[in-house]
Amino acid sequence: MAALKYAGMDDTDSDDELPPGWEERSTKDGWVYYANHDEMKTQWEHPKTGKKKRCAGDLPYGWEQETDEKGQILYVDHINKRTTYFDPRQAFTVEDVVVKPKRYDGNTAALEILQGRDLSDKVVLITGGNSGIGFETARSFALHGAHVILACRNLSRASKAVSLIQQEWHKARVEAMMCNLASLRSVREFAESFKAKKLPLHVLICNAAVCTQPWSLTEDNLESTFQVCHLGHFLLVQCLQDVLRRSAPARVVVVSSESHRFTDLLDSCGKVDFALLSPSKKDYWSMLAYNRAKLCNILFSSELHRRLSPHGVTSNALHPGNMMYTSIHRSWWLMTFLFTLARPFTKSMQQGAATTVYCAVAPELEGLGGMYFNNCFRCLPSLQAQDQSSAASLWELSERLVAERSVGVQAL
Repeated sequence: MAALKYAGMDDTDSDDELPPGWEERSTKDGWVYYANHDEMKTQWEHPKTGKKKRCAGDLPYGWEQETDEKGQILYVDHINKRTTYFDPRQAFTVEDVVVKPKRYDGNTAALEILQGRDLSDKVVLITGGNSGIGFETARSFALHGAHVILACRNLSRASKAVSLIQQEWHKARVEAMMCNLASLRSVREFAESFKAKKLPLHVLICNAAVCTQPWSLTEDNLESTFQVCHLGHFLLVQCLQDVLRRSAPARVVVVSSESHRFTDLLDSCGKVDFALLSPSKKDYWSMLAYNRAKLCNILFSSELHRRLSPHGVTSNALHPGNMMYTSIHRSWWLMTFLFTLARPFTKSMQQGAATTVYCAVAPELEGLGGMYFNNCFRCLPSLQAQDQSSAASLWELSERLVAERSVGVQAL
């Protein structure tokens, strides 16, 4: 009580008065513990009630937390010019109640998942964040304080996306950087530019994709759908793996699709067939190429989690929603027509971004990965997407493809 009086907060009718010889203290992050000076021990539970407590809210106006020469936490009241080892917030402690994670579904919006969250200490990188669900994902993170980087092929469109977000909130920390996944050279240049910023990387979202594209080869002599949807992201993670590991706990989120169920990648020997992934023009069908690339996404995420989870980096894949109206199908008039007809019955972009955001921030997923999500629920992907030998085979093939097109790329 003397400490409370010194802090100017002795007006309390608390029934939890401590027994003689006990003292209430708090940790740096606000959790209350109890010191027994007679027995020289500490415990989290109140010696009478058995309840745990934490300090509610921030320090009162004018107070600041510091550390003395012995490493002990002390509190400075700059207004009244006094110092105490008593945390003034202890006058307003609340019981530590276990709150069950909120359940989300297909109607949940990304901003709803982030409600009340302060992400000002997070750096989030999103590929293809200038439109569609990528833009809504970026916007949602930026409006909650995260430093968001849009890695986009078209800098003009990306800059417009940045402006839209900053018009909504002038303090939003969002920027655009050039990254063309159809060019492995561009991916490496982007990674070097990002590293030069000396930023951590807490969330990497592999969102960019193309669909229903006419057959074409990239400058790396690979079919464009395969490279943009899978191989470009594979190399991006390779190049940034050291940053992710230094930033642990960190998460990689890979946007896939339920269309992964309608294809196969294996040859007659059970190995991933490169001819299926990057077909010739005569063997190419745009929708099948997209399905295969989305299957690659899940296999990649699974193997990535197996390799990096011991270093504090987890990875999960997801399906954002059915028949959402985005610009991804703009190359095929028939698909655009079908999407237009279905638009009244599909998710909004905010709802489409929800599962991505959930996988990126959900506390219950901390340390967990190698999973596949749909509508913020874990579900089982296709049998081949669950096959670890297929995941390992794709990884080896991807490593070989990027190594053949570069010198000195670090392998995971």
